[in-house]
Amino acid sequence: MTKNIENLPCEFCQSRKRSLFSEVSEENLCRLSAEKNCVFHKKGQTLFYEGTRPMGLFCIYEGAVKVYKSTSNGREQIIRLAKAGDFLGYRALLGEEHYAASATILEDAKVCFIPKDTFMRLLEEDHKLYQRLMKEVCHELGIMEEKVTELSQKSVRERLAHTLLMLIESYGVEDRDHTKSIDIALSREDLASIIGTATETLIRLLSEFKSDGYIKLEGKKIRVVNAKGLAKVSDYYA
Repeated sequence: MTKNIENLPCEFCQSRKRSLFSEVSEENLCRLSAEKNCVFHKKGQTLFYEGTRPMGLFCIYEGAVKVYKSTSNGREQIIRLAKAGDFLGYRALLGEEHYAASATILEDAKVCFIPKDTFMRLLEEDHKLYQRLMKEVCHELGIMEEKVTELSQKSVRERLAHTLLMLIESYGVEDRDHTKSIDIALSREDLASIIGTATETLIRLLSEFKSDGYIKLEGKKIRVVNAKGLAKVSDYYA
């Protein structure tokens, strides 16, 4: 189910403070607020499909989204997890290309959609925003190159340890015993897709990590109790 919701003023948006729009002028923010559209999406709904043309920019106000490519055998390869304050679709929009991946709601989300003309006009007027966006594009490409290298050079065990550390860094919530739990609704299939392995292999490795004292499993929830141990497994400091 999707439904339009009352437009959330950009100038009062808490997520904006963590986004590319953090330094946009109040005048331009007011214009964005007037021209964008805010939509509530249920978990499992798709924002856009690989191979389609972008009509604008998506900004996540609340919730989480997975960005993934479909493999030749019909499986998903998750390439990014996006959270509040993140933008989606800007590389395809700037390059006037089709989407290179699909995006599906991972947790119920409120997403703002900024039409292409509105966004491109803002970029022309705000040179600092343009520079920040170019840095973000370069950063994202660097992450993708790093992921390709990781998939080719690291074992599945190392990739899982590294991914758990990254998830704790981005989505970690501190528990009462000062350990951290991953606060995002990732299924075992999604986590296996991120590290590029079969679900059965992931489940076996999680069980091994639990036995080794690196994590605790509480249903689908993963709690990291020994981050230093995971860092050694992942060769994080190499």
